[in-house]
Amino acid sequence: MSEKVIDELVEKLSGLTVLDMSKLKGMLEEKWGVKAQAAAPMMMAAPAAGEGAAAAEEATDFEVILEAVPADKKISVIKAIREITSLGLKEAKELSESAPKAIKESAPKAEAEEIKKKLTEAGATVKLKAV
Repeated sequence: MSEKVIDELVEKLSGLTVLDMSKLKGMLEEKWGVKAQAAAPMMMAAPAAGEGAAAAEEATDFEVILEAVPADKKISVIKAIREITSLGLKEAKELSESAPKAIKESAPKAEAEEIKKKLTEAGATVKLKAV
């Protein structure tokens, strides 16, 4: 592959949103029959004496929970839910009415924060819970 083609790919990939990158990752995993995984460092530092095991292992997957939807923001929240989950109108409406409810069971930190941002901007109250 020429350097020009690689540079073009880097530019196109740099323009993707976090959600688009997540979709791309899933499609490549399916196409190539592999599971993408972050490389583990060769050597990890031992936690300081006062730190517990929880501090040594930072949560990487989060559950996105829809806590509440104000009545005046319901339509914009339903639109955001549909965009995030690809649910139909009826299903997204039911999901918004059943709060507190998980929107996404397990998502990487960046994707979970992006989902939370979209729902919060739409007017919902959202909580991230480490899985």
